[in-house]
Amino acid sequence: MIEPIVHDRTLELKLARPPVNAISPELTRTLLDAIRNAPAQGSRALILSGAPGLFSAGLDAPSLLKLDRSGIIAFWNDFFDLMAAIARSPIPIVAAITGHAPAGGAVLAIFCDYRVMASGAYRIGLNEVQVGLTVPEVIQLAYKRLLGAHRAERLMVAGAMVEPAEALAIGLVDELAAPEQVIGRALHWCQQHLALPAEAMSSTRRIARRDLADLMGDPGRFPVEQFADGWFSSETQASLHALVARLKAK
Repeated sequence: MIEPIVHDRTLELKLARPPVNAISPELTRTLLDAIRNAPAQGSRALILSGAPGLFSAGLDAPSLLKLDRSGIIAFWNDFFDLMAAIARSPIPIVAAITGHAPAGGAVLAIFCDYRVMASGAYRIGLNEVQVGLTVPEVIQLAYKRLLGAHRAERLMVAGAMVEPAEALAIGLVDELAAPEQVIGRALHWCQQHLALPAEAMSSTRRIARRDLADLMGDPGRFPVEQFADGWFSSETQASLHALVARLKAK
C-alpha cells in the first residue's frame, strides 16, 4: 500500500493502492505508521506522492460503507491521528501532488509543509459537501490557514475543486511542475531545507507551525461521534451509495 523510496536523507512514501489510491482503513494505518517511524529510522524529510495523474481519489467509499458504527468511529480516529502525524511531524513533509487530489487526497496535502502539484488537466479541493459529508472543523481551520477564511468558506461550502493554476494563485499549492518533474521538485525543496543550519531551521519551523500542531494536538477537536451520526444519516448514505454506483458504472 506504501512504496518507500529512499533519496539520501529524504524518504518518499508513495501511495501504491491501485487503481486510485483510495484511502481505506488499512492504508490509513499503514501511512500513519510510516510517518511516525520515519524520523527514528534516520529520515530527515518526507515526501508523500501518488501515481502519475492521480495523487489520491480520497476516501474509499465502497469499503467504508461496509463498516458498522464502531468500525467507522475507529477509522475516523485513525484518520485524525494521520492528519495529526503530518501536522505535528518533527521533520518537514512535502506533498508531491502527482495528479487529481479530491477530498481526502487534498486533506493529506493541506497538512504538509509544502505542496508541489502537477500542471495539466487535474483538480484539487475539498468536495465533501458534494457527496453529503460535512467538512470537520479541524480540516476547515487548516484550509483557512492556507487560503484565508472567506475564500476557504466559499470553496468548502460549494464543495468546489480547482485546477492547478487557480490552486497556485490562491495558495492551495506552493508550486506547479510538469508531471514528470513533481517528485524532483519536491525533493529539491527538501534538499534546500536540509542544507540549512539544522537547529535553526527546525526550531523556526516548529514555531511557525505551532498553530497547526496545537490544533491537531487535541483529539477532542474532532467530534467523531457526531461525525459518525452524519455518516449514517439518510442523506449522506444516499449520496455515498449514488457515488459508488457512478464509480461502478465507469
